[in-house]
Amino acid sequence: QVQLVESGGGLAQAGGSLRLSCVASGSMFSRNDMAWYRQAPGNQRDLVAAITSGGSTNYADSVKGRFTISRDNTKNTVYLQMNSLKPEDTAVYYCNAKGQYYSGNYYNAWGQGTQVTVSS
Repeated sequence: QVQLVESGGGLAQAGGSLRLSCVASGSMFSRNDMAWYRQAPGNQRDLVAAITSGGSTNYADSVKGRFTISRDNTKNTVYLQMNSLKPEDTAVYYCNAKGQYYSGNYYNAWGQGTQVTVSS
């Protein structure tokens, strides 16, 4: 059972920056594929950025060039650096971890979410 805890959300002005962090429990972090999702009121939860265990990244078109996902396996932490923020970035941001136990079973874990609000 992987536990994820997000932090770093808050208020920002358009054009500003925030850095989100997600700390994972357990000793298998380096094997996880990690991602950030976001969900605005009335909308579905959409992928923002992902990073594989091998370090490959991909981003939603809406955040390309503005957001950067990274991971520090020594700290069991994944980050989302958010620059040039726009009001449409306002949402609850969720950390996600996918992986496989040594037993062969897969897991898909979610954090509790952290609110990001961007004012115009």
